[in-house]
Amino acid sequence: MTFRLSFLLTVLFICSSIAQNGNPNDYLSAQFHMERRAALRAKMPLNSVAVFFGNPVRNRANDVDYVYHQDPDFYYLTGYKEPNCVLVVFSNNQTDKEGKSYNEMLYVQEKNPKAEQWTGVRLGTEGAKKELGFENALNGAAFLNSGIDFRSFNNVLFKEFEGDNKNSKRDKADLYKLIEAFKTQIGYDVKTEKQTDSNLQNEINTKKGITSKKTVIDTKSITTFMASLREKKSKEEMVLLTKAVRISAMGQREIMKAMHPGMSETEIQGVHEFVYKKYGSEFEGYPSIVGAGNNGCVLHYIENSKMKVENDLVLMDLGAEYHGYTADVTRTIPANGKFSPEQKLIYDLVYDAQEAGIATAKIGNSFSANDDSARKIISDGLMKLGITKTTDDSRKYFPHGTSHHIGLDVHDPGLYNNFEANMVVTVEPGIYIPNGSDCDKKWWGIAIRIEDDILVTVNGPVNLSGEAPRKSNEIEALMKEKSVFDTFNLPKLD
Repeated sequence: MTFRLSFLLTVLFICSSIAQNGNPNDYLSAQFHMERRAALRAKMPLNSVAVFFGNPVRNRANDVDYVYHQDPDFYYLTGYKEPNCVLVVFSNNQTDKEGKSYNEMLYVQEKNPKAEQWTGVRLGTEGAKKELGFENALNGAAFLNSGIDFRSFNNVLFKEFEGDNKNSKRDKADLYKLIEAFKTQIGYDVKTEKQTDSNLQNEINTKKGITSKKTVIDTKSITTFMASLREKKSKEEMVLLTKAVRISAMGQREIMKAMHPGMSETEIQGVHEFVYKKYGSEFEGYPSIVGAGNNGCVLHYIENSKMKVENDLVLMDLGAEYHGYTADVTRTIPANGKFSPEQKLIYDLVYDAQEAGIATAKIGNSFSANDDSARKIISDGLMKLGITKTTDDSRKYFPHGTSHHIGLDVHDPGLYNNFEANMVVTVEPGIYIPNGSDCDKKWWGIAIRIEDDILVTVNGPVNLSGEAPRKSNEIEALMKEKSVFDTFNLPKLD
């Protein structure tokens, strides 16, 4: 596929994802979330119940909160994007007082016109039924006295509590109160919150007066179940994830054309994020990393405060988030458009290592295979260049792993066993030689990472972010092209 055709397809895809009311209409379907709950139910032990809570609202400063971001597991299972919510999934069908069968309950924020005037329209119970497909949706306050006899189940599954939710005086059913009510209903003790051994838990339950000695409070299994589900992506997920990746690749392409030594790290970050917004990406999947020169040696450098990148290499690790799914794409380019001899030697070494890593992302291979192959090339290459003396020495210049899953989290959960079809993983070798390193000074301040998002298929690995050039000569060629930002000039401020 040519770049021009690829670009046109992207534009057409964006246009087709806009509903008549102006809002996106390409979110995951209610059917998708329903199928995910069924898949979870199939993994749960007989006579068990799983309880999920939404993410807390987190304060930024004084009376200003951060933009709300739903717990990825909760969103994966429900599609619900508001706070103060609970999902209850039963492994076996339950029967209500009227004899009706059900196997799940969703508790949501109650409609409140006054609150909605400030923070936006709430879905409410009727919206949850209509938009999300839940038959049993109740206001959150109903969970405070749910009537669910949690102690009658063999296993009560939930994730450990983070403890960062606030007790609001204004909300009678905020997350804090929902969690406290759940703790009371299951006989939860903070001192034993991490105990998952069934024999020990049975003793604890007996001391607390829980009648069923079979009830096990389990805060580990649900994490494993969700990881096994989320590590493989469905076709519906791939539409959104691929879009996030391609948007991110477009950001890398545009900054390659716009880059010049007078730019600041913050300005470079802004070009990327402008492209994201232009393509309809709501957020960044993680804090943007733009490190020029020695700053690139800090793996999670997010200050992005250097005023001029000058003639440094610029490491750019950024990812657009589209409808919850985030990319993770890194390119390293010379600010002046031309790699120096030393920079090119290190860059091409990282490129060769990445090529080897990508080639091993095949069904049946161990998840560590791409790290092993990439690390060997870098280790051998650094010794050949005289930067290191032994194999082990290379780890100080390549200190991180080579791959992780991506999806609703930039580091998506997974079991990390063997590669399977429909996994999407990063391949991201790097070499970082900080100032003052024990090698020739000519290598100091060189930091290079190349990262792509790879889909594992029956036909081999597919590079979803390949539209952003990776080869050193291709990067230099694209950097010679004119940029739409060349004539974007703002008035100077005194």
